[in-house]
Amino acid sequence: MNQLALTDYVIFFLYFIGVSSYGYWIYRRNQKTKQDTKDFFLAEGSLTWWAIGASLIASNISAEQFIGMSGDGYRFGVAIAVYEWLAAISLIIVAVWFIPIYLKNKIYTMPQFLSTRYNETVSLIMAVFWLFLYVFVNLTSILFLGALAISSLIGGDSFHIVILCLSVFAIFITLGGMNVIGYTDVIQVLVLIIGGLVTTYLALQQVSLTMGLDGGIISGLGAMFKDADDHFHMIFEKPAPGAPQEDIKRYLTLPGIAMYLGGMWVVNLNYWGCNQYITQRALGADLKTARTGILFAAILKIFMPIIVMLPGIAAYVIHKNGGLQGEMLRNGVVSGDNAYSAVLTFLPTGLKGLSVAALTAAIVASLAGKANSISTIFTLDIYQKYINKTASEARSLWIGRITILVAVALSIALAWDDALGIGGEGGFTFIQKYTGYISPGIFAVFLLGFFWKRTTGVAAIAGILGGFGFAVLFNNFAPSLFGPETIMYTAFLNSDGVYEIPFLIAMGWAFFLTVAMMVLLSLAGPKINPKGLAIDASMFKLAPTNLAMAVIIIMLVSMLYIRFW
Repeated sequence: MNQLALTDYVIFFLYFIGVSSYGYWIYRRNQKTKQDTKDFFLAEGSLTWWAIGASLIASNISAEQFIGMSGDGYRFGVAIAVYEWLAAISLIIVAVWFIPIYLKNKIYTMPQFLSTRYNETVSLIMAVFWLFLYVFVNLTSILFLGALAISSLIGGDSFHIVILCLSVFAIFITLGGMNVIGYTDVIQVLVLIIGGLVTTYLALQQVSLTMGLDGGIISGLGAMFKDADDHFHMIFEKPAPGAPQEDIKRYLTLPGIAMYLGGMWVVNLNYWGCNQYITQRALGADLKTARTGILFAAILKIFMPIIVMLPGIAAYVIHKNGGLQGEMLRNGVVSGDNAYSAVLTFLPTGLKGLSVAALTAAIVASLAGKANSISTIFTLDIYQKYINKTASEARSLWIGRITILVAVALSIALAWDDALGIGGEGGFTFIQKYTGYISPGIFAVFLLGFFWKRTTGVAAIAGILGGFGFAVLFNNFAPSLFGPETIMYTAFLNSDGVYEIPFLIAMGWAFFLTVAMMVLLSLAGPKINPKGLAIDASMFKLAPTNLAMAVIIIMLVSMLYIRFW
């Protein structure tokens, strides 16, 4: 059933016209000067710190957060905010230690870093890995989850129409280049934050009313704490033998304190520091601007759970007490990924349009950023190096645009009938789990490449391939090979009757074994590596403003953990 009125469509249409017009104005302004590949892919030197920070958040917060993280909020509670709050700390690390190395060595793409630090073979392997990951996991899941949420609000058989509309909108933004993406992302962030806060506000009001209280947001929040106490703890206890499958599923997704010993840091530092999709926003700026933008994004990141997680917990409390009975169903079964769209049903006419605009803003910003990164890697690191080494700037720009169209077309085909099974295990968990197959190897190669001069190209190739192999081993074969419990890890019997290791623990073990293998191979190689990086200690010094921002971020995250431990 269509939940949107004419007023909602008008508000959404105004959002669409506003973003498109602003993007077109930025594009036309850029056309006054001759655009080259650095302008198109990096917006070199033209993004301010607030545009960089806003673009980082807009590209990160998408359907997997609004839909997937709200779904995990419904299932697991505040513990899922670990991805957001540790991301804030990870962004400090990236701003202080990673970005200076990239900028000092004039790095524009992640494969270029691998080529500069190691060799072309390492760069090519990782370029191919990233392209497959970005298209088949990230781009497709963002499109599928976004279309699922919006179509549930529009009603009818609108899923496939929404997929096409989102794709066209994202292509329009992406073809303008990183400058257009960066500055339209500022509008997208404002819309998604305002719309997200409105949704959370009204969800808390509805919780209060459902519990027979005064309808205030404070009483609603208090009712959530009281009625869903198990949803307000950051650390899950290890389930006892024979525990309910619900407890086992929760621990498999967020395995208590163990996930902080490796896996969660690998996820965050790899995503924020070694990921073309994210670092691209800062690679065209000077160090001070890039750092301030990244730390600004870290501050925003701390507050993101308010708009992407709390609605899921609110939906849980309302559903538990008799509300949202039909809205939480998908194919006759209660689905956590329906939580966000279910909460939107409480919004009055007009505000539904604003919230749909916020959701669309998040989806389109992420689709555009991901498509631009796919285009950047293919054009600069594959096409210009291996297909047409003498390609002109104009031809390279056209290849970049064609790549965007091909990548989006592939994601449409995969999302059309959920060919990857994204809806089966929760969208946010799906992305984290399958990204985790290559994250340990990538992060090990980058980390040792940054800070240990002796790391060799041979070790890097072994690290990339070995990291993937270790991840496959621990995620799929280790329990059956070694038994359900050993001193190295704990496996649990899942609902399919198969022993499974929590993927964050598997990722941690894969990372540590990859690092150990790379260290041994490097020690067996030459003592002097000619492929080192330009690094000096002054790069890592923080300006007083940046230092103050970092201290505030650490204090806020620490307070949140103390409150919800």
